[in-house]
Amino acid sequence: MHEGGNGEDRRVESGGAPSGGVPDGGMDQPEFLDLERELTVLFRRARAKQGEMAREVHPDLESAAYGLLVRLGESGRQRATELAAYIGVGKATMSRQLRALEDLGLVAREPDPADGRAWLVHLTEEGRGRVAKVREARRGRYVEQLSHWDRDEVAELARLLNQLNRGMEK
Repeated sequence: MHEGGNGEDRRVESGGAPSGGVPDGGMDQPEFLDLERELTVLFRRARAKQGEMAREVHPDLESAAYGLLVRLGESGRQRATELAAYIGVGKATMSRQLRALEDLGLVAREPDPADGRAWLVHLTEEGRGRVAKVREARRGRYVEQLSHWDRDEVAELARLLNQLNRGMEK
């Protein structure tokens, strides 16, 4: 049994293909239709939550900037061009977002010692503390929402999502 994104329960039959391949490109296969629907629901909810988390970091923070703060928290100092490439935006958009984050006191820039023409961006202590608090609260919500799951299932979900994310980078 599988719960659909719209709350309906429906049975999903899996039609296998020889050698793990996808017959007919997978376009009419129920498992790929189910995947597309569930990812759409997940992404829609994630976008909504990202806006909430951004406002928890700072009431004036744009939703899109939250991911930028998380990236800086995980990766440390980076050039704006690296951040733009990772997030998938242009240099002008990244410059605008970084200026807004600087104005809020969440990030700071410093000259890149390896290249005097470039700047490195990093979280300020204030930014690091605010992002850590929001991420900790989010993990707490995951623990609560998935408390009825077996820990091996949670680990398997994380592994499969990682595999999906790596595949999408190609």
